[in-house]
Amino acid sequence: MAERVVEEVSNKQVILRDYMSGFPKESDFEFRTSKIRLSVAQVTDPVDVEQPIIGYGVARVIDSGHPNFKKGDLVWGMTGWEEYSLITEPKTFFKIEHTDVPLSYYTGILDNPPFA
Repeated sequence: MAERVVEEVSNKQVILRDYMSGFPKESDFEFRTSKIRLSVAQVTDPVDVEQPIIGYGVARVIDSGHPNFKKGDLVWGMTGWEEYSLITEPKTFFKIEHTDVPLSYYTGILDNPPFA
């Protein structure tokens, strides 16, 4: 796979300060800025063209026929990167119980499903 360096940019990082016990708090993390070299590499995974990109996301339920999810619940899981998604596999989503951390953490540091 050919790789080409594009540029060196400032990179913001989230660093774990120490081992945690219990649910993570924002004070458990340190935010740093460093330099990183961006590169371009050949993509080997197929992507469905003319379809929304799929990835981890956080969403608010606007309607549900599933007993574990009700209108207004916050959930996270694999979803389309789009304004609205129809979820046909609710077992791939997890209800967000803790909102004392930024919701974006659920697509990064907290993205390991508890039932995986």
